Amino acid sequence: MKIALGTDHAGYEYKERIKQHLIERGHEVVDFGTDSAESADYPVFVRPAAEAVAKGECDRGIVLGGSGNGEAITANRVNGIRCALCWNLETARLARQHNDANMISIGARTIDLDLALQIVDTWLTTGFEGGRHARRIRMIDEPGS
Repeated sequence: MKIALGTDHAGYEYKERIKQHLIERGHEVVDFGTDSAESADYPVFVRPAAEAVAKGECDRGIVLGGSGNGEAITANRVNGIRCALCWNLETARLARQHNDANMISIGARTIDLDLALQIVDTWLTTGFEGGRHARRIRMIDEPGS
């Protein structure tokens, strides 16, 4: 799977560890930055990652920040993106099963790294249930349908 990554300074260290984790598991990673822990504006890195997923250049995306909130909001401004803020395994599992989330956002200042890696793995290995959830996804993606 080809996975886009994007973060600001607060998520930089987690991004680097997640990138390594993904590569070790055979995934291709496209890193949209940032490339250091120096203060940076997350939309500069998150929006291109989300656009790559929306265009089909990447299969899924992971964005990070201090809380993950601003990153999720930014990603969700891109048409076709369903980015879920995940803080435990249940939110990661449900993001895929019920919301067919093609991106997740993680707050590096809110959870430890081991949990972040478990969230990534859970999200990547969980399938979309479809059924009633597919109808709801259409309603999100195509208002009025």
